[in-house]
Amino acid sequence: MAASDKSVDDSLYPIAVLIDELKNEDVQLRLNSIKKLSTIALALGEERTRSELIPFLTETIYDEDEVLLALADQLGNFTSLVGGPEFAMYLIPPLESLATVEETVVRDKAVESLRTVAAEHSAQDLEIHVVPTLQRLVSGDWFTSRTSACGLFSVCYPRVTQPVKAELRANFRKLCQDETPMVRRAAANKLGEFAKVVETEYLKSDLIPNFVQLAQDDQDSVRLLAVEACVSIAQLLPQDDVEHLVLPTLRQCSNDSSWRVRYMVAEKFVDLQKAVGPEITRVDLVSAFQYLLKDAEAEVRAAVATKVKDFCANLDKANQVQIILSSILPYVRDLVSDPNPHVKSALASVIMGLSPMLGAYQTVEQLLPLFLIQLKDECPEVRLNIISNLDCVNDVIGIQQLSQSLLPAIVELAEDSKWRVRLAIIEYMPALAGQLGQEFFDQKLRGLCMGWLNDHVYAIREAATLNMKKLVEQFGAPWAEQAIIPMILVMSRNKNYLHRMTCLFCLNVLAEVCGTDITTKLLLPTVLLLAADPVANVRFNVAKTLQKISPFLEASVIDAQVKPTLDKLNVDSDVDVKHFAAQAIAGIAAEMELNVFRTAVPPCMGAKIEAAMDSKLIVEAPATLTTGPTDGGILGGGDDGALINQDRESRIELEC
Repeated sequence: MAASDKSVDDSLYPIAVLIDELKNEDVQLRLNSIKKLSTIALALGEERTRSELIPFLTETIYDEDEVLLALADQLGNFTSLVGGPEFAMYLIPPLESLATVEETVVRDKAVESLRTVAAEHSAQDLEIHVVPTLQRLVSGDWFTSRTSACGLFSVCYPRVTQPVKAELRANFRKLCQDETPMVRRAAANKLGEFAKVVETEYLKSDLIPNFVQLAQDDQDSVRLLAVEACVSIAQLLPQDDVEHLVLPTLRQCSNDSSWRVRYMVAEKFVDLQKAVGPEITRVDLVSAFQYLLKDAEAEVRAAVATKVKDFCANLDKANQVQIILSSILPYVRDLVSDPNPHVKSALASVIMGLSPMLGAYQTVEQLLPLFLIQLKDECPEVRLNIISNLDCVNDVIGIQQLSQSLLPAIVELAEDSKWRVRLAIIEYMPALAGQLGQEFFDQKLRGLCMGWLNDHVYAIREAATLNMKKLVEQFGAPWAEQAIIPMILVMSRNKNYLHRMTCLFCLNVLAEVCGTDITTKLLLPTVLLLAADPVANVRFNVAKTLQKISPFLEASVIDAQVKPTLDKLNVDSDVDVKHFAAQAIAGIAAEMELNVFRTAVPPCMGAKIEAAMDSKLIVEAPATLTTGPTDGGILGGGDDGALINQDRESRIELEC
């Protein structure tokens, strides 16, 4: 008897724990409990899950939204835990309750789970259990239940009998005419989805009148959702029916008083074009597209500008060039000089795509003048979008024509008196180089890139240094060895110390992409040579450079060449040089010790030992440097040294 009582207690334990946790004041504890429902259901078994757990959950739906959201998500995957599809109807009551709550995300998740569960019902069970649930939601007093009902029609309709289908169509019509805008909005949102499962006969007789009514709704939030339904309906109907049943409403939407509706038309325009076909496009949609291109609202113009390329690509091939030249390009020319930068940027991202459609002659005659205007635009995004898509034009008119027309404009920008304009061109140069190829770059643009290294503005020199690294990544280390490294090394002998420092900055980043051989053979000797520079700023940058390139050098080279140079700098007369030399010595030693450790310790020992070693090898300046009498304690920590370095660099930069 005692054993039997103990067995009963054990079987009740999971549900008791769940009840206790769901009544806990801590929301996180309740949320964790809900997320463990599947485990509890497995412990209870299928029968007790149906008879005890599900009723308990149905009766206790009053919690925080976060908990209810997790519950709605869990119940969607509960079919196997209640005994399979033949018992899926047990999940309907709690999900129905969740579908009526006030919080939108909870309702949406409940409807999603209801759709999943409904799909697992047999056709007979669907009519017995799911359809009545849908009808209760449709006739609910609160708008929340009616909005949730809109998402269930497309799941139920294909698998029910004809009389039930007629009821469902009548219920959907009722929701489309609901007095609450939120319900009409939900119906408009699901109209296209429902249209895909309704027979063509009833689509014309029942749903299209609903569509027309929603497209004329007094709420623009409803009308804009009707535009999405327009795409789905147009795809389902023959061309003749589209022209008579859909196009009048589409024309009305493209001229709607609300910019949000027109914006939605612009967003869906290419989908609509594909749905209605080339003939209707030529007759009706080209004029609508023109109207949107000159819309009063910048958001609408920007949206439709991004569709210019795709719209033109889907035009009838026989009339494509003629339509583009006569009907599209005049409006595109206006957008090139649009006062809104977002519109110009949107157009610049796609306008290059018109070149293959128009051919070489029309590209040179019609498009190149527009490209030149955009290349000189004050908005950097416009220039970037043009430069990023130059390959489209290159494929059509050839590199020779491109170099004669567009490259002079690029060179002009690269030498602009405003340093921010020059900076923008530098940032685009790697992409441009990749499109034009190595040979063309060497002939036309390499000199520009080298010239930027000698610019009088530090930000330009810094960007030019990073540009060199990206170019080497693009063209490879052998190209760098032949084309740019010799020119950079010449800068080490320049009389202006700023140019010598720029040389060091370049060697810093090139070592990362050039590899050990080139770093040892070409870069390191120049760095060591600059260790004897008369300017202290150059010498302490030598120390910093040696530390940065040391990972790309062999240990024997470090011992034979790097360490002696750093030892010499460590006793330099300038305190900053000594500080950075000591920092470099400690950093290289730590890196070498860590490399030895990584080689010696087997991988199976795990990451913990390596992490401990990393923490042990934090680089610190030697104690003698921080306490020496000549420093006066001013370099007690790395931060202070960095501040002195920053102050010295900024002071000399300003003086120059």
